[in-house]
Amino acid sequence: MLKLLDRYILRKFLGTFIFTLLVITVIAVVIDTSEKADDFVKSGMTAWQLVIHYYIGFVPFIMSMIFPLMTFIAVIYFSSKMAGRSEFIAILAGGVRYNRMLRPYFLGSVILALIFWWASQYWVPRANEIRTDFQAVYVDRNSSYNSDYYRTNNYYLRVDPTTYVGFRYYDTVNKSASNFFMQRLKGNKVNYNLRAETVKWDPVKKDWRLQGVIERKIDGLKETVTKLDSLHVNLNVLPKELRRDDYLKDKLTTPELHQFIHMEEVRGAEGLNTFKVELYHRDATPFSVIIMTLMGAVIGTRKIRGGSGLHLAMGIVMAAIFVVMDKFSVTFSTKGSFPPMIAAWLPNIIFSGLAFWLYARTPK
Repeated sequence: MLKLLDRYILRKFLGTFIFTLLVITVIAVVIDTSEKADDFVKSGMTAWQLVIHYYIGFVPFIMSMIFPLMTFIAVIYFSSKMAGRSEFIAILAGGVRYNRMLRPYFLGSVILALIFWWASQYWVPRANEIRTDFQAVYVDRNSSYNSDYYRTNNYYLRVDPTTYVGFRYYDTVNKSASNFFMQRLKGNKVNYNLRAETVKWDPVKKDWRLQGVIERKIDGLKETVTKLDSLHVNLNVLPKELRRDDYLKDKLTTPELHQFIHMEEVRGAEGLNTFKVELYHRDATPFSVIIMTLMGAVIGTRKIRGGSGLHLAMGIVMAAIFVVMDKFSVTFSTKGSFPPMIAAWLPNIIFSGLAFWLYARTPK
């Protein structure tokens, strides 16, 4: 049962957070619009079409980026205002324990963390799909850093621990390629080789159709060669997985991301730390909302000389440290050998210790 004190602090907490989040989001939209004005004009879309095909995805994306930090700033801001009016002194003098006073902060943080967790798993990836599709077509295409020279339509991949396939000139529209080959290993020797002039995705049978096939089965010194006009094979690879997508990790929902990582591990793919860090981040970042709230409450409820200005300065500095630490740990994981789970949770672990230290030193 929520008491009057709980409702009072919760109302200030959530109201300040929503206002802060909306204000910063509007500022981000204005800045983004000014940066991409030329791309919007070149797209030929109307203002309403831009809202539907870009900003309906961009707004959730930017909100997800600033959500924990805006929670931190909002808590510090309204708490320091209350502390400046000596409200917390009156609450504690009235017999309310310090831990009891923190209860509405914790409750509010859990509510926001659960909302953010659900959005990170499902809603934000769907929004990112809208945003990145527009970005890839109308923004990246016009970038001086984007060049077809660095893109390829030739593929060589591992479809399971013992089977490798490759083909050239893959057409993403027709879902076909030429010069196909497949090799299967036994130990360190090839015991099966399959070559075809062309390969094409069959949408009816949900597999790949080969034409002009030469099949070789190798058993020691014995080799059996078979020629076929056509052959259907299951390569354990879908056409959409053959399209280069720099935004793939952002567009997949959490169940889809789990499935993608599992399939790539079965194929023996390397360089999956980027996807694993993203997966663990979707749990770690909502948890940081709780940490940031409690740490902000411990800082903001103290009445100090300098008032809310000093509190906000401390909050901005600590938020900046959190962001830098998060970026460094992610970079060390994606570019090095740092474990992805530790990379995603390391800022939370460090700031949890800092929050406990601040709580222990706070006069109660």
